[in-house]
Amino acid sequence: MEAILKNAKNWLTDFFDDKTRSEIQKLIEGNTEELKDRFYKDLEFGTGGMRGIMGAGTNRINKYTLGKSTQGLSNYLNQVYSKEQVKVVIAYDCRHNSDTLARTVAQVFAANGIKVYLFSELRTTPELSFAVKYLNCHAGIVLTASHNPPEYNGYKVYWSDGGQIVPPQDGAIVDEINSLSFEEIKFNADESLIELIDKKVDDAFMEASVKNGNFNAKGKDDFKIVFTSLHGTSITVIPEVLQRAGYKNVTVIEEQAKPDGNFPTVVSPNPEEPEALSMAIKKAEEIGADMVIGTDPDSDRLGVAVRNLEGEMEILNGNQAMIMMTKFLLDQRKKKGITGKEFIASTIVSTPMMDALAKGYGVECKTALTGFKWIAKMIKDFPEQPFIGGGEESFGFMVGDFVRDKDAVTATLLACEIGANAKANGSSFYKDLIDCYVDYGFFKEKLISLTKKGMSGAEEIKQMMIDFKDNPVDTIDGSKVVIVEDYNTATSKNVLTGKVTPIDIPKSNVLIYITEDGTKMAARPSGTEPKIKFYFSINTKLDKAADYKKVDAELDAKIERILKELNIG
Repeated sequence: MEAILKNAKNWLTDFFDDKTRSEIQKLIEGNTEELKDRFYKDLEFGTGGMRGIMGAGTNRINKYTLGKSTQGLSNYLNQVYSKEQVKVVIAYDCRHNSDTLARTVAQVFAANGIKVYLFSELRTTPELSFAVKYLNCHAGIVLTASHNPPEYNGYKVYWSDGGQIVPPQDGAIVDEINSLSFEEIKFNADESLIELIDKKVDDAFMEASVKNGNFNAKGKDDFKIVFTSLHGTSITVIPEVLQRAGYKNVTVIEEQAKPDGNFPTVVSPNPEEPEALSMAIKKAEEIGADMVIGTDPDSDRLGVAVRNLEGEMEILNGNQAMIMMTKFLLDQRKKKGITGKEFIASTIVSTPMMDALAKGYGVECKTALTGFKWIAKMIKDFPEQPFIGGGEESFGFMVGDFVRDKDAVTATLLACEIGANAKANGSSFYKDLIDCYVDYGFFKEKLISLTKKGMSGAEEIKQMMIDFKDNPVDTIDGSKVVIVEDYNTATSKNVLTGKVTPIDIPKSNVLIYITEDGTKMAARPSGTEPKIKFYFSINTKLDKAADYKKVDAELDAKIERILKELNIG
């Protein structure tokens, strides 16, 4: 506690503004637990950059923690590109303080002699990724906390390829940030270096999105879509993209169309949560819509609901949406006779069905750590191999490589193309998914997330990972574990033979068990939230579409047995 108190008192100096000093003084005088949570650590870069609760303190998002990160990034950029004018582009979403924090970040860059392109209003994360390359910038920043609760904000850093920072840049930038004191932040900007941007970049991004996501599907006039932006940024672009692609029957949920950092109509602005799409699904039932699309606040994730075999709206999980989008892209290339060294991509905690799909189409499926920055890195590392598309289980997908992060804008258009095409052919999105299971195997996944907040929660998550490693699982639902993949050591062990082989993926705090019958369980702490996540994947054969309900129920029962056996849930 002595070290925490010392850190807190450092924020009482004249360098910090009156409001910050007053906030810290009150905590020192009367709220020890809150003070501990704000100062027991510094915010760190996770899989998606910095993300945290807003407020004063080293473990909070504020002008000083973001300022320090920006100062460190400025130093690094000026060192690496010392012989040229460094340029960055900044976007921000609908969250509280995002606009003022974005302006602060711009001022720190400009105070360090860096040219800044700052979006004049809120914009989506995929447009920021696009803008980095479009404007020939060296780096990009987006102020967002994705789908986190209203009290959060965050800061994601992109490199010159439009992807989020990866080794070696990330480590070097973090070292530079950690070497600084708060007093070294330069806040006095050269305002002439800050240029506001908007329509020109918007038009270029929408044009690229339509070019990559529109396949001239049949039946657009007869395809009804309900869209909700969940109070986020996608309202600035998705309706327009759909219109440009020829969709006329688009109903926008007006109650959720206005950007609002309080997200007043939802418990969580996360399309992974069924409740978030409830208003849109209700409207879809009223008007007989074919598809519901909902996006998170910065528009990198999307939730998709379609009509099931009973004609009711059903939300697809991220793996199902990813499979259908990838298959559609592969089908389009096959129709054009395009074959060669193409690859699709997924992550180590996503469905193994992506491998089965790749094998069926004769392409490679590259598997990365969780986070689209690793998929972006693969695109950069293998320029001789065209990237078709790929995603991860957490409701994210990327179409081609013009954007180098999750792109709910283009993925929304692609989902509509699949649905419209299927309906025009007398089928449906859902029926085509079942046919995919018949062709490539019926894979079913389940995600369990356990929230553990604060200092004690972080320790609990750490201990849970240690326990899983030190007390390995021998069997899962009666099937013997044959492979244990430990990404902390980047090794894969065959339990039957004892053979250990290296994994050619950067080290990460992930543990995966694979059994004889193909059951897969992965455990990992979230890089952006106070959670530990458990991912389950099981599979079996589906001989014919008519057996779908029966086999689906059998897989559901198997997952429930596994959760009970491992006492997770």
